[in-house]
Amino acid sequence: MRGESHEELGMATLPALPGDVSALRQMIAERERIIAEKETQLAECDRLIAVRDAELYAKTLQIEHLKAQLAVLRRARFGRSSEKLDRQIEQLELLIGDLEEGAAESEARTEQTDDKKASEERAKRKRSKPTGRKPLPAHLPREQVTHPPQEACSCCGGTVLRRIGDDVTEVLEYVPSSFKVVQHVRPKMSCRTCETIMQAPLPSFPIERGRPGPGLLAHVAVSKYADGLPLYRQSEIYARQGVEIDRSTMADWMGRTAALLDPLIEAIGRHVRAGTVLHADDTTVPVLEPGRGQTRTGRLWAVVRDERPFAGTAPPAVYYRYSPDRRAEHAAALLGGCRGFLHADGYAGFNALFADDPKTGQPLLTEVACWAYARRHIYEVYEATASPLAKEALERIADLFAIEERINGGAPSERFAARQQDAVPLLAELHAFLEKALSQISGKSTLAKAIRYSLSRWTALTRYTTDGRLEMTNNAVERKIRPLAMARKSYLFAGSDSGGIRAAAMHTLIESARMNGLDPEAYLRDVLTRVADHPINRIGELLPWNWQPIA
Repeated sequence: MRGESHEELGMATLPALPGDVSALRQMIAERERIIAEKETQLAECDRLIAVRDAELYAKTLQIEHLKAQLAVLRRARFGRSSEKLDRQIEQLELLIGDLEEGAAESEARTEQTDDKKASEERAKRKRSKPTGRKPLPAHLPREQVTHPPQEACSCCGGTVLRRIGDDVTEVLEYVPSSFKVVQHVRPKMSCRTCETIMQAPLPSFPIERGRPGPGLLAHVAVSKYADGLPLYRQSEIYARQGVEIDRSTMADWMGRTAALLDPLIEAIGRHVRAGTVLHADDTTVPVLEPGRGQTRTGRLWAVVRDERPFAGTAPPAVYYRYSPDRRAEHAAALLGGCRGFLHADGYAGFNALFADDPKTGQPLLTEVACWAYARRHIYEVYEATASPLAKEALERIADLFAIEERINGGAPSERFAARQQDAVPLLAELHAFLEKALSQISGKSTLAKAIRYSLSRWTALTRYTTDGRLEMTNNAVERKIRPLAMARKSYLFAGSDSGGIRAAAMHTLIESARMNGLDPEAYLRDVLTRVADHPINRIGELLPWNWQPIA
């Protein structure tokens, strides 16, 4: 056998070594330093992976423990009716669903930050494990989408191709009121010139290696968050149509969907908080206490930017955020970076935001109080007592609202002029009337309390007359709080704090789409079709006010 060179054998050529012993020692020392550094990095990676695996294992154990409790409760309920048991079962269903969503979201975020090699290794491990995946129901109609490869051979440029087979990937999709299976057919073509096999790549799906199509994900999300339909109830509904989808499967979908849409949600939050005229409020949401079978009170905060009443050009939107309690620090975290005017309801947690900035001597935010809230106190007294003073106060306030109805949608200058001419004199008369009424009634009466509420906030209540961009009420955010209350009535409580965070995120997208005249389900369906491949630096194209559906 003749001698071959290193190159002929496919071996790497060794670099030339220095002849000087000291230079050689220096080279060896540098190599040892690099090796030690790489070993340290690998050890840190192994530690982080071990921590993550331990956390996932703990969550898995908790989920399995709760599933066992659920099975016991279901057996206990068999053969008899018990409202208490039914409620416990509902609580466990929601808690398990939220935990499964959280695990899926954590895994999805990890996959997004992993480097390419780590992603390939994880995909390889998943492929090596039997999935036990059920085939999609045979009775559903099939729709084929064919993805042809390029017309010329990628290897030699040959144009004579022959079909040698197909790869078919099935995705379960949802269309209104029915299911269908979309078959993505990718013909395999062989080049007659060089025998290279060509095939179009598989299109990106919202959930990598997942079976749900974007339409199904959008429907599940809107049903849960906009319609208040928990995942376990959706599972029962789909089963009636012959499609069995476990609650845990949909929980995994929702967790991954939330992670996928996170850049879009944060972009909406930045847009909203960049406004100079904002509306803010919060509402309660009962949250389950794991292991105790009880609920505690969390909060969902809403911030609205809506310039349509004063003919502003900025797109309307709402941003929600969840917190486990109502401490002022959460209000500061949400609105601390905002500047301008804030319409609010007198919550003391906002007071720090209305303080002067030590650097400028100006308020961080200027308070604009809500006349609808002040009127409500007087109206409740009138409903309970039919007080003539309360009735007259309501009539005077109604005159102020009539002015606002007339100028709604006008330019700021027009609104300012109308208020100075018509509203300011009426407000002066109302102030005198309230002070006189307060002197005529018992200071301990409910009407006196209602009047003092308005008089103590008079500056903030009348501030709307000083700027045509401001509103007389905080109803803009009240309208965005109402969908949360309606959903809360349907599913009673959130399963966990992480569930509250996901609810805030999904409500941000759904309600902002509605404010821009979009069907939330159609919008989410299209966004989920595109977002996986959409450049992060062009995320603004998918915001509700910029979105254009694919033709």
